[in-house]
Amino acid sequence: MAEKYGQIQEQSQQLKQGQTFSHQQLLQASLVELPLTQLIDRINTEMNDNPALEADVTYDEADAPDYAGDGDRSDALEGADYETRSEMEERQSALDEALSNLGRDDEDLPVYHGGNALGDEREEMVYGQTESFYDQLKEQMGELDLSERDRDIMEYLIGSLDDDGLLRKPLDAVSEELAIYHNIDATVEEIEHVLLLLQAFDPAGIGARSLQECLILQIERRPTSRLQSLMTSVVNDYFEEFTRKHWDKIQTALGLDDTQADVLFRELRKLNPRPGASLGETVGRSLQQITPDFIIDTQDDGTVSFTLNNGEVPELKVSQSFVDSMKEYQTNKEHLSRQTKEALLYIKKKVDAAQGFIEAVKVRRQTLTLTMRVIIQLQRQFFIDGDEASLRPMNLRDVAEKTGLDMSTISRVSNSKYAQTRWGTFPLRHFFSDSYVTDSGEELSTRRIKAALHDLIDAEDKTKPLSDDALKEMLAQKGFPIARRTVAKYREQLGVPVARMRKQ
Repeated sequence: MAEKYGQIQEQSQQLKQGQTFSHQQLLQASLVELPLTQLIDRINTEMNDNPALEADVTYDEADAPDYAGDGDRSDALEGADYETRSEMEERQSALDEALSNLGRDDEDLPVYHGGNALGDEREEMVYGQTESFYDQLKEQMGELDLSERDRDIMEYLIGSLDDDGLLRKPLDAVSEELAIYHNIDATVEEIEHVLLLLQAFDPAGIGARSLQECLILQIERRPTSRLQSLMTSVVNDYFEEFTRKHWDKIQTALGLDDTQADVLFRELRKLNPRPGASLGETVGRSLQQITPDFIIDTQDDGTVSFTLNNGEVPELKVSQSFVDSMKEYQTNKEHLSRQTKEALLYIKKKVDAAQGFIEAVKVRRQTLTLTMRVIIQLQRQFFIDGDEASLRPMNLRDVAEKTGLDMSTISRVSNSKYAQTRWGTFPLRHFFSDSYVTDSGEELSTRRIKAALHDLIDAEDKTKPLSDDALKEMLAQKGFPIARRTVAKYREQLGVPVARMRKQ
């Protein structure tokens, strides 16, 4: 009986724990994740919905640059900031613990076409003045006759797509996040129904949950034909051979002659494994608008400072008329009529909501400042010389340990945000890199290894492309002693086919 009672008690405690996260904590977490443009929209929506919240037009205090990485000023985590950090930890510790497993899957998707992957990434960092990738998908969403609930679900799905345009988180995780962040209790089946609508958007392949599904979605949009049937068969039935470029095995299995196989494989290579990037390229890289959340300034003497880009974010305050009404209620509440009390209770609710929102915006600002300060400390050399090789191994845990924040918080800060530097505008994820530990125990940045590998392949004789073994030897000569299988892995992640497929 005691053991049975203990089981019941444990279940009761877990249920109670799940209800301890306040609306304020969830609001803070959601604002931290928003990039600048979406934050502005969120603030405007909040001001429209809450008459007690308004912009403070009298506020005229300029944000001073925050120094990081030079002398005493670089020690961002000591002294006066200790109290700020402790306060932030106290506010967010409960929420961070609960949400620590809701981070994004950062596993690289393989890319199966050749091309200048690193070059493309840098080339896409030329930005102009038009709608974003997110806005373009929302425009297509506006053409559908959706219920408000389905619209909210689809908007969250669009916001959850990675840079390739794929949805890399499972639908049950999306269901949990909708419940936590937006109080929407949606089943996996409901979410999948909305996702199928999203997958009908342009470009083909958008919203796929895997590379295989992404390619199938593109093939399905082709006219029905013998070629389409063969392409479907390859991706559905011979996907492993396809990913390994074993064209001869596929040709034999399908019973094709050389001419038929050549046409099939040529069409398969036209499929785009990164429809999200394709959308940006279709509109034009010079037209895609990216608003940096951080402005990083590097002086010639090596001083690195940064400011948060507040853009059109207004300084917020509680409406004075609402404040005066609250004072009246506090002073005369014993002599007010029931109707007046109800009205003033409504005002109190709006004032409390406004104060909570203002506090959440403040926490966002503090969290972003603390995170960027540490990123600059860890990657200071890159901000000085702009050399990709200067980027040291750095992951979410490294930043979390130095800030004292949870990894899930660092993940939310790093998602969909950009930093403008002397060397260009980069997504925050650009500064994160895993490490490769050699047999001798040396820790190397995978980004540096990939950059060196890319340079070797780019400079190779295209009539005699380098094998993975040759690339392994040449990388070792450059100070990157990695295994041949690691060379193959990084080559595939760069979107570079095997040597026989690169021969011209």
